Formats: sequence, structure tokens, C-alpha cells
Amino acid sequence: MLLSVTDLRKTYTTGDGVVTVLDGVDLSLGAGETLALTGESGSGKSTLLHLVGGLDEADAGRILLDGQDLTAMDDVSRAGMRRGTVGVIFQQFNLIPSLRVEDNISFQARLAGQHDAGWCADLAERMGLTPQLRKYPEQLSGGQQQRVAIARTLAPRPRLVLADEPTGNLDEETAAQVLALMLELVTDTGAGLLMVTHSHDLAARMERQVHLARGRIA
Repeated sequence: MLLSVTDLRKTYTTGDGVVTVLDGVDLSLGAGETLALTGESGSGKSTLLHLVGGLDEADAGRILLDGQDLTAMDDVSRAGMRRGTVGVIFQQFNLIPSLRVEDNISFQARLAGQHDAGWCADLAERMGLTPQLRKYPEQLSGGQQQRVAIARTLAPRPRLVLADEPTGNLDEETAAQVLALMLELVTDTGAGLLMVTHSHDLAARMERQVHLARGRIA
């Protein structure tokens, strides 16, 4: 099992008191498997993704990723995990505006010490980005920028890809094209994919779907 989440709990303290965001979540994902996580706004989907990605700490529970316990790691160890084992795709593209497309694509892989020029070139070609490699992000359309973000995430060949509404800023046709490319590449690399989405159509493209409601898997 690539990912195993057990009894995961997370609360936040606000001016109105303690808010329970995740209340005992259990979840599993195998290598090469795709899973859609759906739910209303505020149901805890993004929080769950951030915990699995090592971007935040759980209050209780356990997250096993590729045999390693994220909940027992310190900040430095989780950062190391994010550089190579986990790839995160956000709704906001988060590209580096001062870098050309080719350097944005290779950025994460270089940080992880896993840069492969041939693989980056292959990603660019399959994402239809080869003619754009010398351009800067501001010169690209929204769909092109999201393709760069996906290529950047896949460049280090992560074992797990987390996607938080990755097509939320795109029109329906472009979103379908981008998702098709992402699924193709994830399948080719053997990575697991956990995607948060509000779209029933996009969720239906995944192998499994789970629904999060009031901090629990419904």
C-alpha cells in the first residue's frame, strides 16, 4: 500500500473556539491507483491533502507513505519527503515568474537532486509545451501554465501525486484535456494520484471516489 491514513484528526483554534476539521479519517491508496476526494467547501478536503503532503501536522492519527510514518517526522524530514516522494499540484499554478518554462519544469527535480533532462524534455513534449520552453509564465495561457505546473510536479518522478482542484481555473474543455494528460503520465510513472475536485465529471474519470463530509469519510 502506497498511502495509508488511519484515524486522522485535525482541529484549529479560532476566535469562536476549537473547530474540528478532520474527525477520524481513514483512507488508503495503492501505487498506480487514482482516487478522487469530493465534498462540500469546508469539509476538510484541502486540509487532508496538506497533511498527507507534509505541509501541516495532524493532531492525532497516522499517515504511512511508502512505508514511512509522516506523523513521526520533523519539519526537515517532511520537507525532504515533499522534494522527491510527494508531488503537489495546486489550483494556483505557483510558477516562478522569473524563470523560463523549461527551468520551471526542471525546478522541483533539481531541488530533489533527481534532474533528468531527457525526462523533462519528454514531459514538455507530451504536454504540448516544447514550443513554449523559452517563454516566461506570463506569456502563457492558463491551460499552458497548468501544464507546466503538472510537468514540474512529475519531473522528480514522485511516488504520490496530490492535486488540489488542479483544473479549477480552467474552462471545461481545457480542464478535460489537462486531466487526460495528467492521468496518462501518472499511469506511465506508476505514481498514485489523490485529487480533490468539485467536478463530478472529473471525479468519474478516477478509479475510485470517496466523499468527505463534516471531517469524516461518508
